[in-house]
Formats: sequence, C-alpha cells, structure tokens
Amino acid sequence: MLALIIFDLDGVIVSTDRFHYEAWKKLSDDNGLEFNEEVNQLLRGVSRSESLKIILEKNNRIIEAPEFNAMLEKKNRIYRDKLQDLTEADILPGVITLLEDINKNNLLTAVGSSSKNTPLILKRIGLDKSFDTVVDGNSIRKSKPDPEVFIKCAQQLKTNPGDCVVYEDAAAGIEAALAAGMVAIGVGENELPGAHRMAKTLKSESCSKIITTYTRVLGRGPA
Repeated sequence: MLALIIFDLDGVIVSTDRFHYEAWKKLSDDNGLEFNEEVNQLLRGVSRSESLKIILEKNNRIIEAPEFNAMLEKKNRIYRDKLQDLTEADILPGVITLLEDINKNNLLTAVGSSSKNTPLILKRIGLDKSFDTVVDGNSIRKSKPDPEVFIKCAQQLKTNPGDCVVYEDAAAGIEAALAAGMVAIGVGENELPGAHRMAKTLKSESCSKIITTYTRVLGRGPA
C-alpha cells in the first residue's frame, strides 16, 4: 500500500543549479580546466566526487588523491558560501501545497538526496522540520544511481520500498528509484528515461495524482 513520498532535493524542492555551476566554474577557472553548460548538464544528480571526475576526464587531466580532495573541499566552500543567499522564496512552485496535501492524506514524506549540504539547504529555506525523515550524502556510502539513499528512507520509516513514490529530476535519480523497486515520477521539461510519469513542476501535482500513478503502476492504493 502507498505509504511514503520521497523527494529529491535539488531541482525538485529547490533549485541551486546556478550555485553549483558558479562554484564548478570558479574551481575550473582557477585550475585551468574548461567548464561550460554542456559539461554542467552531465553533473545533474551526480555526487560531488563523481562530478569532479567527469570534469577532469573531459579535460584529460589526471591528478593525485590529495589534490583531488583539496579541489572537492574548495568547490564545497565556494558553494556553501553561495547557499547563504537561499531563502524560503527559493522553494520551487507547488512544493508547499503538495506537502500539505500529502500530510492531509496521512502519508509519510522524506527527502532522499546525495548532497551532503542537504541539512543546510533545508534550514535556509525553512523546510528542515517539514519531512518525516531526511537521508543525505552524510549517511550513505553510495550515491545515485545506487538505490541506497531511497532504500534508507524507507527503512527509517519502516516502509517497504514497493510502498514508495519518488519525485526526481535527474536520470541517475530515476535509475536509483527503479532499482529500489519504487514508483518514479520525473520532474522537469525533459523526458527522463524510465520514469513512470513526468511532471514539469510540482505546481500541478496532488496527492490524488500520486495515488493514481502508484495504483496504475503497482495496482495498490494507499493504506
């Protein structure tokens, strides 16, 4: 029975794309690396470590572990500084209304994100107390597309993976949700392979729509 709705963070609840881009761009410029929008698109839904590997690979650059780790730390410092500008006004359209609708229907909610900055971001936008659980990059060993983050959300709320629906805006996240045995709803303008349904934003979403999608895919309604 449907019991838990899991939300990815960046691109679903809030958008910090511009901050990520600016941080990676500055890091790349400071280290003589080429970085542009095309490369940036490859980083969607990917961990910080994997993102840097992609940038280095695109530049045919090989570096030792100490330098690699130093670059990761520098990127995160730049990014976290930029996050101080985040406010409740940055919450994406439809998020608050959908959360209220889900709560009225007595379903659980969670955030499942690979970002280690999830607690800071949720606090900056005033949603740090709005979910039944939060699982982020600080409590997982494997990032998306590995399903660990979503499976942990279900485990923490004593819910079966098959009783969960995930909202995701990245291909890696959709892959992770499917691997976990969950229903996956893609968010954004571009079609995401494997998603059971797409939603341009959460503005047109409702608990009724979630239940309809879940029932269509798995044939089971809410508890």
